[in-house]
Amino acid sequence: MWSDTESNKDYLNFGEVSQLAVDILTTDNMLPVSVGVFGNWGAGKSSLLKLIEQKLEQDDKEWIVIKFDAWLYQGYDDARAALLEIIAIALTEAADGNASLVTKTKKLLARVDGFRAMGLLAEGAALLAGVPTGGLIARSVGALGGAADGIQDQEEYETLGKTAKEAKEQAGGLLRPETKKSPPQQIDAFRKEYGDILEELGKPLVVVIDNLDRCLPTNAIHTLEAIRLFLFLTNTAFIIAADEEMIRSSVADYFKGASDRHQIDYLDKLIQVPIRVPKAGVREIRSYLFMLYAIDHHLPAEKLETLREGLEKALQQSWKDDPISRQDALDLTGESEDGDLALAFARADRIAPVLANSPIIHGNPRIVKRLLNVVKMRSQIARRRSMPLDEAIITKLVIFERCVGVKATADFYRLIDAEQGVPALLKRLEEGGGQIPDEAPKTWTDNPTTKSFISDWVQLEPRLSEVDLRAAIYLSRETMPIGAYVVGLSPAGREILDVLVDTKNTSSPTAEKLLDTLPLEEQIPVMEGVISHLRQISDWSRKPKGFAGACLLARHSLDAAKVLVRYLQELDLGGKRPPWLAAALKEEQWHKDV
Repeated sequence: MWSDTESNKDYLNFGEVSQLAVDILTTDNMLPVSVGVFGNWGAGKSSLLKLIEQKLEQDDKEWIVIKFDAWLYQGYDDARAALLEIIAIALTEAADGNASLVTKTKKLLARVDGFRAMGLLAEGAALLAGVPTGGLIARSVGALGGAADGIQDQEEYETLGKTAKEAKEQAGGLLRPETKKSPPQQIDAFRKEYGDILEELGKPLVVVIDNLDRCLPTNAIHTLEAIRLFLFLTNTAFIIAADEEMIRSSVADYFKGASDRHQIDYLDKLIQVPIRVPKAGVREIRSYLFMLYAIDHHLPAEKLETLREGLEKALQQSWKDDPISRQDALDLTGESEDGDLALAFARADRIAPVLANSPIIHGNPRIVKRLLNVVKMRSQIARRRSMPLDEAIITKLVIFERCVGVKATADFYRLIDAEQGVPALLKRLEEGGGQIPDEAPKTWTDNPTTKSFISDWVQLEPRLSEVDLRAAIYLSRETMPIGAYVVGLSPAGREILDVLVDTKNTSSPTAEKLLDTLPLEEQIPVMEGVISHLRQISDWSRKPKGFAGACLLARHSLDAAKVLVRYLQELDLGGKRPPWLAAALKEEQWHKDV
């Protein structure tokens, strides 16, 4: 299995992009600057940030690097206050040994607590950004204590919490004469104190902000408002990783009535230098698979690094050279040509084009890794139960599930069940070079994208027409219900799915508000996730939990409504719908329109 966390190793040739960001930060007279690292969820933004941090650690300027996880504070602390406190704590630690400077940094830290108490962050930061707030006042909540990269353990929590507490005690009386100042005056004072401290330290400071695309719109905007406080202050840089479309939709949600132009302007004013995470193509995904399989093979660290460097060099020369051969990659590991790793590399060669080009997977590294984890989980269970399945067969079926969706997968599995594990349609497809016959399920042919994928997929090795697939289908249903491929959902999509599954009535304001933030491409996967939950319901005499959430999503998206209607048409309720269901559907416009 592979950990679903960011990597500090470059498996996708991000080194050149990370160096570009570092070049911007270290160029003379470039500070202050804000750099945006843009990419879809799971594209590798967090890994790219880690590479940037590593390169800054090697720079002669002794950067103060502060890592801020915006998602960590959601629901616990105001994001604006949390960011300010973390920066103040980092400055206090950097000033250790300089008594007069420590006094200044602790005064700055105490001022943050004063901001909380007076509610200045809600008004002041937004006003400074030139945005009307409508009298919004931040709730006064206690800080978590602060942690540069999130609270990693109890010791770190206690240490940083102690720093904040000491600052409040030692500088508690410093702010009293200033309490009558207006919000802009208070914030101007904060900026001046911060600038003086950083100038005296003589070190540049960079704040790395991650996981904005895991946040709800309010938290995302609050974090961005806090960044406004530091823009254009000497020796300061921000690196902000986010999904660009997510930020724009957050602006639209937070500032009601904001036009498309205002959404773009907001981001353009905040981000001075945008950098986009490169989309992983076939070569990048192939190299990524080679590395994942090598890690799973437990290669020694030095051999892993040799392989990584060789793959990276080949990717850098891809503009003029052919891809590195599978044999050359295997030679870098020192493994035999007939061993398990060689078989895994051959599998990587076969599936890389599908993973890179599928409009569902779209070369997303996180989805690729999660898909392989599903394969690994099923393979381990198959071995424990002595099932006659190898990993190549399981991999091919998992890719099918992930790329064609719930309905087409269900139709395929019904064919396998009905024909004792060896459907004749599969044999015709393989012998016909992927040409889909007329008798194929409509779910395979109605959508051109699905039809094209199945034509390519069926020609992938290993061929399955002579294999009894009943064990594989049994394993699939037991370990991962059909529809559970929504593991590829973004964190926001997953959160919305969880809310919809728990929704009991269609008047839920929370669910309706969240649905406004659901991206178009995740509407159908979220509906399929809700339906996956409903499939487990056996008693439909009363309205099950989650049905109301499905109706709300159907009202929001006609495409999602079509998926729900198909499910309800197939639902076996003994030939008669219960009265509550008939009454509910009679009132739903989406049910009449589809």
